[in-house]
Amino acid sequence: MTYGGAGDRGTKNQRREAAREKARELRELQRKKEKRNRVFLQGGIALGVVAIAGIIVLVLVNSVTPPAAGPLNMQSDGIIIGKDLKAVPTPAIPAKGKPVATVRDKKSSVVSIRIYLDYFCPVCNAFETANKSQITSWLKNGAATIEIHPISFLDRSSLGTRYSSRAANAGGCVANYAPDDYWAFTEEMYVKQPAEDTAGLSNAQIIAVAKTAKVHNLAQVSSCINDEKFKAWVSAATNRATAGPLPDSSVKTVTGTPTVIVDGVEYPITSDDVSSAAAFAAFVEQTAGAQFDSGQSTSTPTPTPTPTS
Repeated sequence: MTYGGAGDRGTKNQRREAAREKARELRELQRKKEKRNRVFLQGGIALGVVAIAGIIVLVLVNSVTPPAAGPLNMQSDGIIIGKDLKAVPTPAIPAKGKPVATVRDKKSSVVSIRIYLDYFCPVCNAFETANKSQITSWLKNGAATIEIHPISFLDRSSLGTRYSSRAANAGGCVANYAPDDYWAFTEEMYVKQPAEDTAGLSNAQIIAVAKTAKVHNLAQVSSCINDEKFKAWVSAATNRATAGPLPDSSVKTVTGTPTVIVDGVEYPITSDDVSSAAAFAAFVEQTAGAQFDSGQSTSTPTPTPTPTS
């Protein structure tokens, strides 16, 4: 009997060499796999970075509203309603242009009322409801003018639908295509005002409001509302009102709505008098003085916006 012959050793050597070769092959495969994984990971990261960058660019592009012209008849950022509820015609603010403040005739007996409002604002609604009858009478008689500045103050309260902005845009649409119907449109917007912290009215519902108010050129107004044609102007006008200064006024900026200014003097609205027509009438009479006559027509022309220095 023999032990550990040469043939047996050769067989063991061959097996060890084969095992080493197999180990080398496995290590090489693992190395190649790891290299591929690194390439895929780096490529995925790069694609992810590109995708994220693309999303950021898209968001920035969509968030930057390009300059656009404002509505006709709102050269001052507001529309003036005068005798017989007719609007005072003015040019539009051009793209990249600035508003032209209304120059009030301080010698006129016609009282100048200016109001910065948000169609979503319940306090604005209370003031409007209390005073619309007597203000309508003053306008028809030519005793007063009202300059309405719609702004978007309460977008945060409409559950992401931007109702205040869309409502102000609708006001711009009416001013542009049917200015003489603006007062009726404003009244109806408050009649149909939704509650705060709701989605507000849809565009279709705003158009229905315009139809109820018998707004003319409804097809053009509707298209303007759906396209949000004056979106850029609403944003710019709101920024101007909240940044100030407010022209021909003792008020520096709009810090809340409604902000009501009578012959350059702010009407101090409180919870007690916001719904009091008598309180507002007394303030108008006191501010305007003895020349104010709420019951008679006047031949004094409605003030027209002209450039200021």
